[in-house]
Amino acid sequence: MKILIQRVSKASITINNSIYSQIEKGVVVFVGITHTDTEKNIEKLVDKIMNLRIFEDENGKLNLSLKEIKGECLIVSQFTLYADCNKGRRPAFNNVAKPGDAVTLYNQFIKEMKKQDIKVETGIFGEYMEVALVNDGPVTIILEN
Repeated sequence: MKILIQRVSKASITINNSIYSQIEKGVVVFVGITHTDTEKNIEKLVDKIMNLRIFEDENGKLNLSLKEIKGECLIVSQFTLYADCNKGRRPAFNNVAKPGDAVTLYNQFIKEMKKQDIKVETGIFGEYMEVALVNDGPVTIILEN
């Protein structure tokens, strides 16, 4: 799995010209799933996301986690994180998991995140979505497992 985390002051997903989900202060988590991923990857990544110290304390230092600030999380399926752009100008997606496998792992990832003590919102797997966010910092982190 490849995870791109963006610390945000707010974010939303619009589907078919209607707001589908939205959050306030927290993170947007873009989730890319490759063909070798299993459920074993999920628990470790969820723990890392919840405990990464990417929020500022009273002294302006990155010392607080999403869990500590009781932040919110917006999860977005993002197969393009596995784009291979090494040849030519059109990205190749040979390392992307098959949709049936990917949706199962994506839903399991959401389930694990919802076990945490924070608000979790999502997009719709495979749907065209407009993601709007205000990157706070900016802070952007990539995790790969």
